[in-house]
Amino acid sequence: MKVMSYEQKHDMMINTPVNRLIPKLAVPTIISMLITSIYNMADTFFVSQISTSASGAVGINFSMMAMIQAIGFTLGMGSGNFMSRRLGAKDRESAQCACSTAVYTALVLGLLLAVAGISNIDALVRLLGATDTIAPYARDYGKYILIAAPYMTASFVFNNHLRSQGNALQSMIGITTGGIINCILDPILIFGFNMGISGAAIATIFSQFVSFTILLVLIIRTEGVLKPHPKYFTFRLWVYKEIISAGLPTLGRQGLASAASVLLNVMASGFGDAAVAGMSIVTRIMMFIGSALIGFGQGFQPVCGYNFGAKRYDRVLEAYYFCLKVAIVFLTVMGIVIFAVSPQLMRLFRRNDLEVIEIGARALRLQCAALPLQAWVIIGNMLVQSIGYSFRATLTAIGRQGLFFIPAILTLPGMCGVLGLQLAQPVADICTFILTQIIIVQVIKELKTKSVSGNEV
Repeated sequence: MKVMSYEQKHDMMINTPVNRLIPKLAVPTIISMLITSIYNMADTFFVSQISTSASGAVGINFSMMAMIQAIGFTLGMGSGNFMSRRLGAKDRESAQCACSTAVYTALVLGLLLAVAGISNIDALVRLLGATDTIAPYARDYGKYILIAAPYMTASFVFNNHLRSQGNALQSMIGITTGGIINCILDPILIFGFNMGISGAAIATIFSQFVSFTILLVLIIRTEGVLKPHPKYFTFRLWVYKEIISAGLPTLGRQGLASAASVLLNVMASGFGDAAVAGMSIVTRIMMFIGSALIGFGQGFQPVCGYNFGAKRYDRVLEAYYFCLKVAIVFLTVMGIVIFAVSPQLMRLFRRNDLEVIEIGARALRLQCAALPLQAWVIIGNMLVQSIGYSFRATLTAIGRQGLFFIPAILTLPGMCGVLGLQLAQPVADICTFILTQIIIVQVIKELKTKSVSGNEV
């Protein structure tokens, strides 16, 4: 594995043509995102073979995992974006402080979440939308996931730090290894050792620990990568301000994704376990599609941050347009394909439950109809977040699962029944597209002005 110095990495990020640089950084990230999504789907697939209620429990615990991800991604993306900009400006010391502070903060917050969650596991799964029949499965799954919260949050931070410094390949190694182990262990523990849903949870937390260990070793042993050294940890306000400011869009996106998932489960539970299971499966399938695009966009973010820090605004715009074109083509093709095979996909998970198949297939098709619009939403959000436009990035981030989805999921099922449940996400996607376009048009104008005039932010 070739190791570059800070100077070589800076030169690569500033001078390599974006149509070669972004795919180079994105391919490892796409693979790691897809593997992560695959082992999430593997949990859903294998657990769904137990029963419809067990399948619904995976959806309940997805909300819990979204909380853990919200902590890790907020600190990881916030510090990572700040690190990219400071490294682009050749300010290594500030980047090092953000790196160390984010890692140790993630460990502490993960530990607090684990203690609070395990102490109140029964109330927690009920709060997340579990029905009487789903609750026992959700409790058995969730208690193991919470045990892993400290190192899971730190893993998300490590992953983002490696990517933000242009080391996406190392990030991929840690994530994919854990994901492959998870897929192997799921059927062995669930069926071979007759552990049921607890086996799926144990497979998940073991694979996450493997990923955490690999990422930690790679960070320590790779030259040219900032290390989370205790001496750089600080409680100074400016560090947390920079991390939270850059990470606020992620906090909004991930935090509201968790809240939206809870509300979806709560509203679906009113229509029975089949609705909870069906919508849970749909969520995992759509996450699989979105993960590839997010992985591609995460190859764009360090390029964007580095060049914005180096005042190469022309390259920021060039990178944005390149990624947008790729995203539109990809999501259009995927939307058409998934629309055509929606019933078949649902049968893979719950072959003998016709109600789950019917509910899920229609929801999938409605979401696929609006899927191409996510190209503008995701790439646009990554642009404004990477260049430090915190308020506007937060607006675009919270739109889909917050500003628009939450009102939709609270009102449409009451008006349209199960159809309202299925319509909530595509309606939110259309509204988010409109909001994002209004914001991005103005940001692009500002970047074009800066590119011509050479003025600083």
